[in-house]
Amino acid sequence: MIDPKNLAVQRIALWGIPLAICVLGLKLSAWWVTGSVALLSDGLESFVNVTAAVMAYFVIRYAQRPADADHQFGHHKAEYLSAVLEGVLIIIAALLIVREAWDGLVDPRLPEAPVLGLAINGFAGVINAVWATALIRVGNRYRSPALKADGQHIMSDVVTSLGVLVGLVLALMTGYAILDPLLAIIVGINILYQGWKVISHSLGGLMDRAVEPEEEEAIRQAIKENAEGILDVHDLRTRRAGAAAFIDFHLVVSSRMTVGEAHDICDRLEDAIKKAIPGASLAIHVEPEGEDAHGLKVTVEGSQS
Repeated sequence: MIDPKNLAVQRIALWGIPLAICVLGLKLSAWWVTGSVALLSDGLESFVNVTAAVMAYFVIRYAQRPADADHQFGHHKAEYLSAVLEGVLIIIAALLIVREAWDGLVDPRLPEAPVLGLAINGFAGVINAVWATALIRVGNRYRSPALKADGQHIMSDVVTSLGVLVGLVLALMTGYAILDPLLAIIVGINILYQGWKVISHSLGGLMDRAVEPEEEEAIRQAIKENAEGILDVHDLRTRRAGAAAFIDFHLVVSSRMTVGEAHDICDRLEDAIKKAIPGASLAIHVEPEGEDAHGLKVTVEGSQS
């Protein structure tokens, strides 16, 4: 049976495909009725949105597979691969936009039927704004790098569309047709930067980046609040892989403590940390007092028994 959280992520990823196609159609229609290079650049980025939506859906389904003999820690990192690929596609789209805009600089022309074209593009921007907000919210809630990257990309597309609308209005008001391709180049540079941000953030996940500072503080607090019977905690290490967080540390107890008592403490700590960090997977190494502490230490003073 599929976990309700995983099912929710899959459903929103699936809905992203028809919505991306709809927005693409609207933006290409806006370009077709106006001939604007800036609107064409906005439409070219939507091709990336469609490809990214399809890729995100299938990668999310794969990433949610349970651990198996070949992938004993799960398939979570597949979402980071999807986000990196989306970043690459964004950069390719940005280069295509700059190329189209450069041609427009040679022979700049004011757009035709500007009111209709701007209205169509504006409607597409509203759809994107609502959808991007939903993707980012769900991506943050369920720790989905693929959904979050898709949402951030679409939100940058919203900013791009807004800039295009403002620039075209200025071109029409002033009569300077060259503002259209110049704006398209600025749009391309902004998209290039957004693509780099998506790639750099996703590479951090592939390189086993530690959990966020607030999450580490939550782990430390959970340990402190359940430190009865603990003499020391050290060598705390964490890494984030999509929805999963992997945490391990060394737990020092009295050398007179039985295995069963130490096990009870580990169970108590696991329950507390998993409550603070949903999706956490823990590995606790129990050792007797007298061992040399090393690694990242967690202060548990005042809680010893």
